[in-house]
Amino acid sequence: MSETKSPAGWDSLWKEYTNSLEKWREVFESFQKITNEMQTKYNEVMEKASSESSKDTMQEFGQNWQKAMNEAGITVFKQFGENWQKAINDYSVNAFKQFSESWQKSMSESGLESMKEYGEMMNKFADTWKKMWQT
Repeated sequence: MSETKSPAGWDSLWKEYTNSLEKWREVFESFQKITNEMQTKYNEVMEKASSESSKDTMQEFGQNWQKAMNEAGITVFKQFGENWQKAINDYSVNAFKQFSESWQKSMSESGLESMKEYGEMMNKFADTWKKMWQT
């Protein structure tokens, strides 16, 4: 049996590729961890807000958040307004939890562009919160 030789430079190119792949895996795992942490805090904020704020305040917050996303050009969440309105109408911790799960699921099923938009959406959440409650 004859031994097949690797093309010149193959070993170093393969090593560079596997190093890049390992870096990508580490960043991806870090991103997943940070996303889960952020989502946990978001859920805590929404649970507290929905139990301590009036329906009118939450309605205003939802409208302001939607407006901020529209102004930023965030379009991936086509059902956001309908789902938010349903949560407001039901006005319970469970309704807000279902709202969160719905758009989180849509984010996890989308591609890289959606991850960027997810970050922008959460940033607009923070901006809107700060403007309404001046934290």
